[in-house]
Amino acid sequence: MRVAIAGAGAVGRSIAAELVANGHQVMLIERQASHFEPHTVEQAEWVLADACELSSLEDAGLQLCDVVIAATGDDKVNLVVSLLAKTEFAVRRVVARVNDPANEWLFTEAWGVDVAVSTPRILAAMVEEAVSVGDVVQLLTLRQGQANLVEMTLPEDTPLAGKPVQEINLPRDAALVTILRGGRVIVPQPEDTFEPGDELLFVAAANVEHEIRTALGS
Repeated sequence: MRVAIAGAGAVGRSIAAELVANGHQVMLIERQASHFEPHTVEQAEWVLADACELSSLEDAGLQLCDVVIAATGDDKVNLVVSLLAKTEFAVRRVVARVNDPANEWLFTEAWGVDVAVSTPRILAAMVEEAVSVGDVVQLLTLRQGQANLVEMTLPEDTPLAGKPVQEINLPRDAALVTILRGGRVIVPQPEDTFEPGDELLFVAAANVEHEIRTALGS
C-alpha cells in the first residue's frame, strides 16, 4: 500500500518505520522544520508541508494514497487532515490518532475518520485482556462503534473443550475470526476444536456481546 502519515513526531516516525519494514510505501508529511528528520526513516518519502492545506496535499499526491494516517499531537489537526483526505481526495481508509479521550466522540465518519485510535482506550483494553479469563473484552472499535473486535480467553474448565467450532451457536452479527493458541494463529474451520486457554477473537456488533458470552458458556 501507499500510506501517507501526517505528523512526523515520535508516533508518526514509529508508524512509518513499521510500515516500511512491512514493505509499504510511506510518505511522512511534517510542517515543523524541527521535526523534519529524513535520516530517522530513510526509506520513507518526506514532505515539508502543512497537511491542513489543500494545495500542499495536492502537491504531495495524496490522491494516490490508499491509506492516510493523521498522527499529529493535535486533535484539531487530525480531524482536518481526515476530512480533507476523505472528502477532497477520496482516500479509501483514514486512520486518526485521538490525543484527548474527551474528543473521541468527534472522530466519526462525519469527519472522514474510518478508524479512531485512542491510546488510553487501547491500554485499558490490553490490561483487561491480560487479567480477564472467561469474559469478553473489547479490544478495538471499528466503523465508529458499528462493530467491535472482542476477545475471550477460554478458562481451564471451559465446557467447550474438545467441541468443534461448528457447534457453537453465535449470534447473527458476530463472527469468530481467529483462534490464538500458544504461538499459533488459527483461522477457524468448522471441524477445528477448542482447547482450554484458547484466545478467541471475534468481530461483532456491540449489542450482541452478551450473546457471545452465552454461546461460549460464560
